[in-house]
Amino acid sequence: MRTAICQRLGIEIPLFAFSHCRDVVAAVTNAGGFGVLGAVAYTPQQLDTELTRLDEQVAGRPYGVDVLVPGKVDDSVLDRRMHLMESVPDRHRDFVTHLLSKYGVSATGRPLTATADEFGRRMTASGATGLIEVALKHRIGLIASALGPPPPEMVTAAREAGVPVAALVGTVEHARRQVAAGADLIVAQGTEAGGHTGEVSTMVLVPQVVDAVAPVPVLAAGGIASGRQMAAAMALGAQGVWCGSIWLTTEEAETSPAIRRKLLAASSLDTVRSRSRTGKPARQLKSAWTEEWDSGQESPGPLGMPLQMLVAEGAMARIGAAAEKGEPGALELLTYYVGQVVGQLDRVRPAKDVVHDLLGEFGEAVERLRRLSDR
Repeated sequence: MRTAICQRLGIEIPLFAFSHCRDVVAAVTNAGGFGVLGAVAYTPQQLDTELTRLDEQVAGRPYGVDVLVPGKVDDSVLDRRMHLMESVPDRHRDFVTHLLSKYGVSATGRPLTATADEFGRRMTASGATGLIEVALKHRIGLIASALGPPPPEMVTAAREAGVPVAALVGTVEHARRQVAAGADLIVAQGTEAGGHTGEVSTMVLVPQVVDAVAPVPVLAAGGIASGRQMAAAMALGAQGVWCGSIWLTTEEAETSPAIRRKLLAASSLDTVRSRSRTGKPARQLKSAWTEEWDSGQESPGPLGMPLQMLVAEGAMARIGAAAEKGEPGALELLTYYVGQVVGQLDRVRPAKDVVHDLLGEFGEAVERLRRLSDR
């Protein structure tokens, strides 16, 4: 399976694995695909440590880094506030405290601290600069910009380092803007995907984006967790696929046991696009958290990015810890970013086995289509 993007990046399989877990990235890369590490959770120092270890694990094989650089954030307070947490209204702090109390999640004081400031500032273009600089010091084969056009300084630095720039899009117009901003590779992500998505389905979006940005290569994302789905994406004109949710139930994944159990038990109807985690629509597991924020009578409504992330992530840390202890209320609140393919995730297995099974199914699907064309 040697598409043009395989030749350009020096990989065997046009399978791009987005994960927040270094071990998943390494496993897929070593199996012939292309792992992409999500960097948003790391400080520049932490990212440098992770990439140093990843360099050792993959022994020169190419991998990528994804930096969340939103085009629009609620940054009106960044210049005049010393601490972002000071910008979170009391009613939102109180609502989180109320939710933890309502569902019996033990908490001492409010689940929001000034230590979240650095995390919040990494949600801005200026805050991501340090992550980009660190990533480009390593032997990465791709750097990706999520949520918005890659900033000029990112494109310039990547060009100087000889590293292609990828960008995720949810509409044709966004794809054109990304190419105009300097993106070398477009990831057309349908609404089925986990995390931040638009409203257009993968089946509709991919061929439109392929036609709109040709000859810029396009990867398909959203609703891809099997070889049959990969074959369908390639038939639509994509040069490869970008998968995220499929790795969440692998042995190497960063997901906790409680989250894995929820993922394995979920159907494709158990996800929702909600602003309750980040301030922007992000697909995740339905839970009491998403319902309370989105439709609860007492909800003050989600804040914009990055403030809602500070509100949510501080609480989710406590919810996750309580869920691991088996607290029923915490399990109700617990959510995680995942796409509609969650209904296909039925067991825990090594990431390399996922790659091998996907390739086997892909070959069977292509052969089935070949037989149809011979009739």
